[in-house]
Amino acid sequence: MAIATPAQSVAVSVRLVRLVESVRAAVRSCTSPAGTAAAVAHRLRPFLDHPDLLTPDQHEGDRAHYRQHVLHVEPDGTFSVVALVWYPGQRTAIHDHVSWCVTGVYEGVEQETRYREVPAGDGTRLVVTEELVNATGDVVGIAPPHDIHRVSNGGDRKAVSIHVYGADIGRLGSSIRRVYEDPALTEG
Repeated sequence: MAIATPAQSVAVSVRLVRLVESVRAAVRSCTSPAGTAAAVAHRLRPFLDHPDLLTPDQHEGDRAHYRQHVLHVEPDGTFSVVALVWYPGQRTAIHDHVSWCVTGVYEGVEQETRYREVPAGDGTRLVVTEELVNATGDVVGIAPPHDIHRVSNGGDRKAVSIHVYGADIGRLGSSIRRVYEDPALTEG
């Protein structure tokens, strides 16, 4: 069985097909980004404890940087489902998103640092607002404008997470809207 994306045909499990159907129903029933993120988070959680959600190929990472596997792009572009595979020490840049985003940890542990912009001189600077450690089965949802964060694998083994974005990742390639300078690199 395969789900078509604009760039490729992806082999998927029956369970992934069910997840996509469940997410589709949640997306169609909500009108606000925050409400959609909450509804999708609720729908994603039960799928994270099933070892047959992903194929073996969708567990493969890259030692140089975290790896994205596009699992599904809704034909109308309203949402996409991806698996991200992280080896210890791998992380994103600090970024925000073009849409709501839901993340569920499928395997391992992910750390998330959330930020907000505050006025500083002639511009703004980032301050940390929250540090989360998300273990297997944990689900978090965010929606603009409160979605500036960095995700990393601070553990000692591979981590795999399922991300659902309210965007066409097949067309965009990523859900990232803007990358921010790391405040640790600009201070002092």
